Amino acid sequence: MTKTLPIVSAAILASLLGAGWAQAAETAAERGEILARRWCAACHVVTADQTTASSDAPSFFVLTGDRARTAAGLADFLLLPGTTHSQMPDLHLSRVEIADIVAYVVSLPK
Repeated sequence: MTKTLPIVSAAILASLLGAGWAQAAETAAERGEILARRWCAACHVVTADQTTASSDAPSFFVLTGDRARTAAGLADFLLLPGTTHSQMPDLHLSRVEIADIVAYVVSLPK
């Protein structure tokens, strides 16, 4: 006895799985920008069109121009923010989220 599977059209399958495919297509920098807008923009300027931020927090664009700040250094800083800069809150970011934010910062024009 053979079981038959229901036929699912490609359009229905695409609509059911489309969100997952779209997320997979995002780059680390794109995911990092989303995270930066959500978690960092309250204090830092994270996009070119942002108009307000704290004057005490450096712009992400300044971070890209500072040769002393490497991708590895930014990642280390985000892993342990309170140890090097007490005003930076610990956002409890995962390592993947940190890598995505760093990828976004590195992608910004210098």
